[in-house]
Amino acid sequence: MGNVTIAHLIPVADVPPRLFGSFVEHLGRCVYGGIYEPDHPSADGDGFRTDVLDLVKELGVTCVRYPGGNFVSNYNWEDGIGPRDERPVRRDLAWHQTETNEMGIDDFYRWSRKAGTEIMLAVNMGTRGLKAALDELEYVNGAPGTAWADRRVANGIPEPMDIRMWCIGNEMDGPWQVGHMSPEEYADAVEKTAHAMKLAESGLELVACGSSSAHMPTFGTWERTVLTRAYEHLDFVSAHAYYFDHGHKTRDAKAMQEFLASAEDMTGFIDTVAACADEAREANHGERDIALSFDEWGVWYSDRWNEQEAAWKAAASQGLHHEPWPKAPHLLEDVYTAADAVVEGSLMITLLRHCDRVRSASRAQLVNVIAPIMAEPDGPAWRQTTFYPFAEAARHARGDAYAPAIDSPVIRTETYGDVPAVDAVVTWDRTAREGLVLVVNRDAEHAHDVAIDLSSLPDAGDAPTVTHTQVLHDDDIYRTNTAQEPDAVTPRPLAAAVDGRSVSTSLPPVSWAAIRFTA
Repeated sequence: MGNVTIAHLIPVADVPPRLFGSFVEHLGRCVYGGIYEPDHPSADGDGFRTDVLDLVKELGVTCVRYPGGNFVSNYNWEDGIGPRDERPVRRDLAWHQTETNEMGIDDFYRWSRKAGTEIMLAVNMGTRGLKAALDELEYVNGAPGTAWADRRVANGIPEPMDIRMWCIGNEMDGPWQVGHMSPEEYADAVEKTAHAMKLAESGLELVACGSSSAHMPTFGTWERTVLTRAYEHLDFVSAHAYYFDHGHKTRDAKAMQEFLASAEDMTGFIDTVAACADEAREANHGERDIALSFDEWGVWYSDRWNEQEAAWKAAASQGLHHEPWPKAPHLLEDVYTAADAVVEGSLMITLLRHCDRVRSASRAQLVNVIAPIMAEPDGPAWRQTTFYPFAEAARHARGDAYAPAIDSPVIRTETYGDVPAVDAVVTWDRTAREGLVLVVNRDAEHAHDVAIDLSSLPDAGDAPTVTHTQVLHDDDIYRTNTAQEPDAVTPRPLAAAVDGRSVSTSLPPVSWAAIRFTA
């Protein structure tokens, strides 16, 4: 047992609503069997699962990146518009599945209006580029009276969709990406495309691809090259990072402790990319910061997918094959543990602590595919363990974020050295006079007593009133929620005491907690 003091709250920035975004890709059962299943008992007139829609609203998602991901680099957006029975069926090279195009931008726009989410739209820079991006921009945002805008009206959407945020490609440095490029090639392509898109609509917010991960050999060089060349036309650079317990197959305690400290890697990632963006600003004698769009993040057991893909490639390399590619196969359907949820809660704390530079984020993905929501075909939908930390932040982190000074015992890791056992962030809405403390105990072995001093919050009054508490912890850190036991791991109330302007509680090992208060 250790004693932890959380105090000296340092203002970071206002909490951007887009920080609570998600990601829907045409991958596995994320779209088909996830958000769209016209034969499901809960399906509405557009074929959307209302049970999934209800969970998306409960999750609090604000903005959804669509339609990829790797999928977008071989995608013709025009295939997904117009009457469904006239849409072409294609092969998707990213995930080796058959794309029926039953869902496209028109359908996703209708879904997003029902879900109450903004759309972040990605364009194909792999097999296409500038012209297709301009045509799609005219189609979705153009006023009636031009060819593409009139096509949208004819397809049943008279109003412009007003999509403001656009990703110019996806992971274009990745050798797995259709049409992948060198830093110089992509810098040239994104500069021309971004320039043309802003000639068409200067109020757009454009996202350039950053490195696919911090482990790419060109990480840093890629960002500096791309952002320096296209600085004038860009608003965001993307960041992608996934984490998993490398000892999950053997339940190795040492590997678990490393996994629990994953947010240290995310912090370093953010710092490096922000520094590259600042170098690009200085090189261009600019005054405007390029923000980060952390538009893929979360826990993904990619080792499972790598094994599956390697087996598929080995089999497929033996001669030519003419078997039909599967439609909406079960891919990347990770089942999350209590420990996974704690790590995701820790990653969300990190995003909030850096929301001065991270102004948008997309937890990848939304349904079925490495997702907080699972949905059985013709069956129920339920919350994974990772649902809860995201939902609490998305629904209650308002106003401004504050990064506290934390006096904590340390945990020892091989990768990150000694790191604080406890991490936290505070948000405070001065107008509503409502606050939120998010705190995580990353210690795999020990509980810690935590005292949170709120006295440095501006205009917070003499003493807070705790209005709601919850802690997510299970003695079996590998316990999961399933269709048979959808509530096996759920948050429970957390005991908290108020003494003056301080709130005290105790956190068990491997736990995430939230404390709401008014003042």
